[in-house]
Amino acid sequence: MTASEKEQSSILSHLERIRQNGVTLYLNGHSATPDEIAKCCVNEDTIYMPDYVTDEKGVLREIRYDKITLN
Repeated sequence: MTASEKEQSSILSHLERIRQNGVTLYLNGHSATPDEIAKCCVNEDTIYMPDYVTDEKGVLREIRYDKITLN
């Protein structure tokens, strides 16, 4: 297993646990699966930044991964 495959597997298992706890995942503004996010975060030559969205009690409800563009 290559380093990128290990990283993708690690991200995937982390996101699957989060989703099982009721957190909704988004990628560039669209609902996404843990697999879709893990593939983008590891295999693309771009940077994705997670934005953690909580409710009024501070409970994590969403993670929004958005593509970052550098000028």
